[in-house]
Amino acid sequence: MNPATLAHRAASCKSGVSIGRVPLELGRRTDRKAPFKYSALARVWFSDTDAQGIVYYGRYLPYFDHARVEYHRHLGMSGIDLEGREFVMRASSVEYHAPARFDELLEVFVRLARIGGTSATYECAAYRSEDDALMVTAQLTLVLVDLDERRPVAIPDRFRERMLAFEGEDLEVAAPAG
Repeated sequence: MNPATLAHRAASCKSGVSIGRVPLELGRRTDRKAPFKYSALARVWFSDTDAQGIVYYGRYLPYFDHARVEYHRHLGMSGIDLEGREFVMRASSVEYHAPARFDELLEVFVRLARIGGTSATYECAAYRSEDDALMVTAQLTLVLVDLDERRPVAIPDRFRERMLAFEGEDLEVAAPAG
């Protein structure tokens, strides 16, 4: 990665956390599981498990949120100014394929699959790193809302353009709202 790209990422990262001149990122670009282009690692903590010693089903959503935030950080969008607007969860669909256990390392893949006028739909897949076993898949739809009005608003062009530049032809793009 060239120095200008690294400088841009560091400047756009709201937290400003870095190691030397390289911004700290807890995920990575990957081509291991097409059409996914990004993944983040997550460790299963004891507090994530239930009485049987496996990950409680509700704990996968924070793993997916972690991967999605790192994905946005990678694209220089973790501190993007949405001018009084925020993405909120509209729908989630999760399918459980195998149980994860305490101290296992998961690689959580994330991608923006579809961007609509006011909504963005992400796909996620968590694999156990040790044997590459598929654990969980999910589809998450977020809607951009005006925080004062609590109503959906159009996704800004700069967000659409950056996502399209990264995802390319794998991203389904609907016409902008309005």
